[in-house]
Amino acid sequence: MSAHSGSHPVSSSATFVDKIDPFKKGSLKRKQRKSQGSSRYRSANDVELQPLPLLKDVASGEQEELLIRKLRQCSVVFDFMDPVADIKGKEIKRATLNELVDYITAGRGVLTESVYPEIIRMISSNLFRTLPPSENPDFDPEEDDPTLEASWPHLQLVYEFFLRFLESPDFQPSIGKKVIDQKFVLQLLELFDSEDPRERDFLKTVLHRIYGKFLGLRAFIRKQINNIFLRFIYETEHFNGVGELLEILGSIINGFALPLKAEHKQFLVKVLIPLHKPKCLGLYHAQLAYCVVQFLEKDATLTEQVMKGLLKFWPKTCSQKEVMFLGEIEEILDVIEPTQFAKIEEALFKQISKCVCSPHFQRRRVCRAEGYIPNVKPISSTTPFPSASERRPSVKIRRWCGYAQLLSSH
Repeated sequence: MSAHSGSHPVSSSATFVDKIDPFKKGSLKRKQRKSQGSSRYRSANDVELQPLPLLKDVASGEQEELLIRKLRQCSVVFDFMDPVADIKGKEIKRATLNELVDYITAGRGVLTESVYPEIIRMISSNLFRTLPPSENPDFDPEEDDPTLEASWPHLQLVYEFFLRFLESPDFQPSIGKKVIDQKFVLQLLELFDSEDPRERDFLKTVLHRIYGKFLGLRAFIRKQINNIFLRFIYETEHFNGVGELLEILGSIINGFALPLKAEHKQFLVKVLIPLHKPKCLGLYHAQLAYCVVQFLEKDATLTEQVMKGLLKFWPKTCSQKEVMFLGEIEEILDVIEPTQFAKIEEALFKQISKCVCSPHFQRRRVCRAEGYIPNVKPISSTTPFPSASERRPSVKIRRWCGYAQLLSSH
């Protein structure tokens, strides 16, 4: 047997081999990673599971004790690296997890106080583990297939159970806060670096539910997400769950009360704007732009700071990133007022003129000939273009943004 109780943080890494044919090897590597990824190792602590009676088949007075036994049974973690090992035990656990999901969904009054710590212990044993390093040292999330968690047949059911637990009408935050604490949230946030997008999607929903139910954890969650982003921007430039965390933040920002607190404005300027800097911006730009626009819809006076930040981090050589920036500016122009536009108009036109005049834009003459834009004045001209007196940002600058995007994409 190869099952073991609890969670043993381990990691694995492939031996580096010089690539003779990197394209062929990369293709093979992707296929292997897709089927073999796992964060578990085989353990000598063998536990053999035995089937327990179904909860529906015992008297109501015995159900709580049986539920706890089943939760402890599901705390046993199996090694999925060998698909034919412990087949019986894996199937018993899978069936039990399915039963628990149905039981907690349909049952009323089943979430007694003594069950809460048992539930969190089972969830922690299954979810919290050291994530393995990428098996490909040159892993590119935009090009390569991610490592899929081999133990997903069990993990998925644990996540399903966790969500049903949090969403149950019987769930009591006053009891839950005793076991879902800051340490638990920290471990949960670490899992957002999982390469498996299925896991990150579940984590996104779980964290959002926790944020909504535990008022005392909200500031802590925001602070820790802030820390993750700062490490990502200034140290690692690698964290798989940036997009999912931004998606959660988009919902959080939407719920901010007015006037905005200073800490929230600081987060926009010091964290969200610098998030435009990393090379892998394309992986999360849609969610990032949404967060920025949400802030401006809340407080239009932040427009000038935001635009100055975008111009500061404007890509110098990557036309693909320029397309993203231009698209974000279009979204911003949809929500700002003319008075705010007047403060950024000249600097914005100068930057767009650089895009249009760039030698990278091979189709400038064609577009101009077709009447998309007027002739471009040199950026050294003392007169901004179009005329500063023409204050129609939703038409004029959006036309320039669209034109620059068209050129950048070719």
